[in-house]
Amino acid sequence: MKGKRRKKLTGPLMLMMLLTLLLPVWIGSPSAHAAEKSGAVYIIPVDKPIEQGLGKFMERGFKEAEEMNAGLIVLDINTPGGRVDTAEELGTLIKESPIETVAFVRGDAASAGSFLALNADKIVMSPGSMIGAAAMVDSTGKHVDDPKLIAFWKSKMQGAAEKSGRDGKIAAGMTDVNMVVEMPEINKTKEKGEIIALSAEEALKVGYADHISNTPEEAAAWLGYSQDDVFTVQRTTAENISTFLTNPVVMTVLLFLGIAGVIIELIVPGFGVPGIVGIVCFVLYFSGNYIAGFAGAETWVLFTVGLIMMILEMFIPSFGILGILGSIALVAGVVRAAYDTSDAFISLGIAFGAALVVIAIVVILFKDRGIWNRFILNDRLSADQGYSSATERKELIGLQGISLTPLRPSGTAIFNGERVDVVSDGDFIPIDTPIIVIKAEGTRIVVQQALPV
Repeated sequence: MKGKRRKKLTGPLMLMMLLTLLLPVWIGSPSAHAAEKSGAVYIIPVDKPIEQGLGKFMERGFKEAEEMNAGLIVLDINTPGGRVDTAEELGTLIKESPIETVAFVRGDAASAGSFLALNADKIVMSPGSMIGAAAMVDSTGKHVDDPKLIAFWKSKMQGAAEKSGRDGKIAAGMTDVNMVVEMPEINKTKEKGEIIALSAEEALKVGYADHISNTPEEAAAWLGYSQDDVFTVQRTTAENISTFLTNPVVMTVLLFLGIAGVIIELIVPGFGVPGIVGIVCFVLYFSGNYIAGFAGAETWVLFTVGLIMMILEMFIPSFGILGILGSIALVAGVVRAAYDTSDAFISLGIAFGAALVVIAIVVILFKDRGIWNRFILNDRLSADQGYSSATERKELIGLQGISLTPLRPSGTAIFNGERVDVVSDGDFIPIDTPIIVIKAEGTRIVVQQALPV
């Protein structure tokens, strides 16, 4: 009896022991807390270069998620990178968010994109995705060699990685080509001249990914969130337009067309099209930055006042004062409207230089239609066009008279009882000398001494 009872108790006892061993593992799994985690899942696409427009879009997404008491924010990342300053601001936004964040790397989290991912609470990667390759490059794609900039960016990447308990040397190796980094987990060593870029499987092994999933929804489910309340933040039409218009290349083109169009219309009036194009381009420039949140109403005021002053300078003599003040107001409006002052000056300089070339060509081609023709008297008031500045005395030609004064060579003579101011043809003619009119040019009556009969 006792032996049988022992056999009956052995099965339940072993089951209880097994559950006791597995309980800590089960509790540690994210899916075990599915019932405890509540709140909607907000998916924010990070699928464009990291610049001002994307930054404002992400800020709106985080704000909406917080207002809706969301439980999780999923950053759906597939970006080639972008501006370091914008990435730094967005990194602060991510790590200071009161809402749990997970970076789902759909394609590439390259350069500044890897920095955003490292600031999230968790990193989930899809098969075939990549994280890393974060060396600093300039606008032409050339590697930046400035030691201070490299050290700054490396410290930011390393700090973001270590905050989440990841190996900071790997993050530093994503930025610095001169480092040597050993990664025994994947049997690789990053040598000098190389940059670390990890696949999803490699990132998982070295601790730069916490899980591999196919979709953002799967990543949220892995973290224990319900699939019933999943929202994807969509860009508004205005945000899409703003993102395009605030691209540095597009801004430079808009400024070029704006400057060239307005000035051409002012100095060679009558076309209409250049002026319309110029004004539209300036409106697009300021509107894009205004929608993105970089430009305020004061930028419109500065631009308008500057334009008016420059127009007045062409019609009101002010010794250049209006022109100088107008130029300062225009430049101030353009620069203040932009997100980055240095970029604005560069764009403005390039646009102004290119506009001057086009304006010079237009002035040469249409020199007969320029506004300068309004200030130059081109018409000749000649007699054959019916104009006369004085009464012509053609009737005096051949008429004889007497000099009333000596002609040295000018003086006065009398012809048929009429006193006339005359001038000799070069010779001195004494008083009371017979003379004859040989030429009449307006008020100039030329005489010579008459020969005796």
